Amino acid sequence: MAVLALLWGSGFLWIRLALHHGLTPVQITVLRAALGAAVLLLLARSARQRLPRGRTLWRRLAVAAFLCNALPFLLTAYGERSVGSGLAGVLHATTPLWSLLIGLALGTERATTPLRLGGLLLGFAGVLLILAPWRESGDIDGPGALALLGAAASYAVAFAYMARAFTGAGAGADTETGAETRTRTETRAGDEAGTDTGRDTAPLALSAAQLTAAAGLSALALPTVGPLNPLSGADVLGLVAVTVLGVACTGLTFHLNYRLIATEGPTGAATVGYLLPVVSTALGALVLGEELTVRAVAGMAVVLAGVFLVKRQPKPKPSSPTEPTSNPRREPKPHTAVPVTID
Repeated sequence: MAVLALLWGSGFLWIRLALHHGLTPVQITVLRAALGAAVLLLLARSARQRLPRGRTLWRRLAVAAFLCNALPFLLTAYGERSVGSGLAGVLHATTPLWSLLIGLALGTERATTPLRLGGLLLGFAGVLLILAPWRESGDIDGPGALALLGAAASYAVAFAYMARAFTGAGAGADTETGAETRTRTETRAGDEAGTDTGRDTAPLALSAAQLTAAAGLSALALPTVGPLNPLSGADVLGLVAVTVLGVACTGLTFHLNYRLIATEGPTGAATVGYLLPVVSTALGALVLGEELTVRAVAGMAVVLAGVFLVKRQPKPKPSSPTEPTSNPRREPKPHTAVPVTID
């Protein structure tokens, strides 16, 4: 769990380093998705897992790849051009807030309590405290922060889409954070894969398929970077940073997340989601020397407190002795399928 949190949380650091050493947001997005897909394709091949072939599933994977990978990867890299890696991790942690907001807007969020609604308001109040729009000259770049919030919102939209497209569930089923959100959506998608293709498609193969689709979608934007040689402005450190980002922080983390869910279950895996902002903030301060104002630190604490409250699910009512209990709620199977990432 500690290794997974370190790899995921350090992704913001590697993005920042790649940007500072000659790579553009588009280049980082394409290379990250392509390298991550290569890792998963190798793992799937070694495990004798075949890629899905059904056209319907591939169309759904393409949409999921855009919302869960291509778009948020690009927005994150764009945002980190002007926003520190530590703050980027905290703004990414607002995904559960957006998920709950989407569920309320669509009328699919059923587990709404005053405590969770209070957490929603508290979380966005923390965002306002960080951005401080009332200040004429703030120390945080507005467009960059909005891009990072857009990436978090993109993940939330993706979870709502995947809950409907792969399982027919509503968006309200996916207001979790980090690994737990991934767990529910990925498991449902894996169960649906067999129905759509006529055979069970293994988790690693589906993960590789989604990241491959994300790399292809991202590559469509490569002509916008200008030079014929797309890496002409990058130095060695920039290439190393994006390689670590793609291989370790994207491809390998999906595999480790799958193993963590299989061994410790969704609750254990969800704990990683709370560690990501802590890791990103610590690495930003220790490695890059990023300075945080008192207002920004307070805002981070308020955001995380809001996320914690949004995550609180109401306790189930105790069943009466006369109620039948032969049909308990099914727990998700301990495997993943379609990958998404929160960093």
